[in-house]
Amino acid sequence: MNPALEGALARRLLSSIAVLSLGAMSAMIGTAPAAAQTTLNALVWCDHTDPALIEPFEKANNVKVNLKEYEGTGTALSIISQSRPGDWDVLVIDGVDVQQAVDKNILGELPAGTLPTADIFPEVRMEANNTRNGKTYAVTEKFGYNTVSYDKAKVDPADMRDMSKLWSDTYKGRIAVYDYYLPMIGLTGIALGKATADLKEADLPAIRSKLFDLKKNAKQVSDVVSSQTALATGEVDIVFGGGEWLTAGLVKDKPNLDWVIPDQGAVRWAQSIGVMKDSTRKELALKFVQYIVSPEGQARLATSACYWAMPANQKAGALLTETQKTALRWNEQADYLKKTQLYPIPTPELDAKMQDAWTEMLQK
Repeated sequence: MNPALEGALARRLLSSIAVLSLGAMSAMIGTAPAAAQTTLNALVWCDHTDPALIEPFEKANNVKVNLKEYEGTGTALSIISQSRPGDWDVLVIDGVDVQQAVDKNILGELPAGTLPTADIFPEVRMEANNTRNGKTYAVTEKFGYNTVSYDKAKVDPADMRDMSKLWSDTYKGRIAVYDYYLPMIGLTGIALGKATADLKEADLPAIRSKLFDLKKNAKQVSDVVSSQTALATGEVDIVFGGGEWLTAGLVKDKPNLDWVIPDQGAVRWAQSIGVMKDSTRKELALKFVQYIVSPEGQARLATSACYWAMPANQKAGALLTETQKTALRWNEQADYLKKTQLYPIPTPELDAKMQDAWTEMLQK
């Protein structure tokens, strides 16, 4: 591998490592943000920390946006519970967890008519998640897929459209499985012909057996960094559970990397953004949300240094280059949105059983 390519990949992988290092960082820097009149405090995913996204808002509003990365809704809720009311102004959260934040009285109502709802892809508006009783508490800002990433120089791209190939002998020992139980159980359910929204305890024995068979075919079950590294360096040829967020930002340096939605479908994730109910800077916080979901903010967020994914606002397309749109599969979204399903939203009891099945698979 040439030094320039190694450097480019290292920068991408370090961005991912930053996400996975959150726990250690949180312990070192504490949970409460610095208070300042000209500061907006936001709990965000790593894609919001790109200066190319944040600095235009800061300059336009003469404000410092104090960002804290987190990974996983549970971590965000823990940080909030250890903070004082008013410490945080903005929250980025998994779209399927917005209702949980509303239940906990964390998110405040967003004023009607202040968001470009009509410009958002209808399939990801997620009214059932972002609204309650006619009131809006969050807005979808970005979405993508847990699906199949691969090296098209080493596999038959046509095979990647058939999810069952990952369970065949054809690619045995050449697959990395993304180590996150919820989307992977959703994908496995889809492979069995089950809808993610309808998964129940009675489905777990078949899913568990299918997961065990997948483990036998895989070379590794690994986190984002390890999976991305293995694919980029040729250690594996396929990442099951990957997607545009794993490979799109690498295409410039590794044009052989690709991703696809299989004919059976895939899992779709979406992230939402809202204003904290106890924020003392609600007007500025709303302005930040409006910026993030504006065409300009969306184009920058979609191609953030940490990871790329689809902007929720369709008007962002006019600000993306053709190369960026190709990497994101912009022209295929209508088909992809029809073929994909949201993450499972299990009850606490079913969620615990899903985690047990996943852990058992890892240990087998």
